[in-house]
Amino acid sequence: MRIWIDMTAPAHPVVFRPIVALLRAQGHEVEVTARDYADTLGLLRMHGIEHVAFGQHGGARRSRKVAALVSRTRELRRFGRGRGFDLALGHGSNDLALAAASLRIPAVNTFDYEFASFQHHIGCRLARRVLVPDRIPPERLRPYGVRAHKLVRYPGLKEEYYLADFAPDEGVLDTLGLDRANVLVVLRPPPAVSLYHRRSNPLYHQVLAHVGDRDGVQAVVLPRTAEQRAEVRALGLPSLVIPDGPVDAQSLIALADLVVSAGGTMNREAVALGTPVYTTYAARLGGVDEALMHEGRLKPLSDPRALELRKRPAGTRAGERRDPALLARLMLEAAG
Repeated sequence: MRIWIDMTAPAHPVVFRPIVALLRAQGHEVEVTARDYADTLGLLRMHGIEHVAFGQHGGARRSRKVAALVSRTRELRRFGRGRGFDLALGHGSNDLALAAASLRIPAVNTFDYEFASFQHHIGCRLARRVLVPDRIPPERLRPYGVRAHKLVRYPGLKEEYYLADFAPDEGVLDTLGLDRANVLVVLRPPPAVSLYHRRSNPLYHQVLAHVGDRDGVQAVVLPRTAEQRAEVRALGLPSLVIPDGPVDAQSLIALADLVVSAGGTMNREAVALGTPVYTTYAARLGGVDEALMHEGRLKPLSDPRALELRKRPAGTRAGERRDPALLARLMLEAAG
């Protein structure tokens, strides 16, 4: 089978890494396209995933997003025409959804946050299968045209699948010049260019100020964009460490004492790796995060002073692992 995977955000190279390896081990041909957004291309190179890059992110304005969607879809359609693809896989890639539909290629749309409505009204309606965690209530997907015949739900978190073979590399600490005696905090800014996260989030900046000049603490900030990187550097806070480019974020999270993130994937990576994690997410919570909060595995943060800035005891790093072969099988079944 010939399979086309499109990756449009920094989480996608790590999400699809084991899927690509499994599919190729089973004898399938896999081709990858990608969008130049944040660290997506750098992470693809880091993980050794060959790819062809098309287009860039449209930015925060809806009109520019639509223009970028139209332009990149046209490029993807030219790429996919005549290649004989049997299946298209994307993690919320509307560009791929539109291109695959126009070329009559069966598509799987997977995601784990149900309130990105602009994205889902396109991707879900055009997909043959919609693959989501079982903690998302099915009724929340019906406005996007997802009925029982199209919906496939899998147990657990997507992070528990792609981290199944993970072992942290302590070399990331040396690469970033971190002192193991300090409390290590990992910070992730809000997805400021996403339509589903329009609300201003002063809490993120309050957290930066709270940890940024504290003795015995080092906080690694993992920006999403060059603008966010420049903004944090301009603060000049001595306890903040800002990498120049993509890093082994999963190892960093596994070795950290604490994660504070306004995004989704990094929160759930911390949960999967057993690292204490607080969320500063300001938009509507999805079903996955609601469940994790109910279970006490994800803590909401409203005041930076509530952060427990202390070293974790040895032997507390644990998390659940799941076989990514299940996700690969569910994706392949969509080709029918």
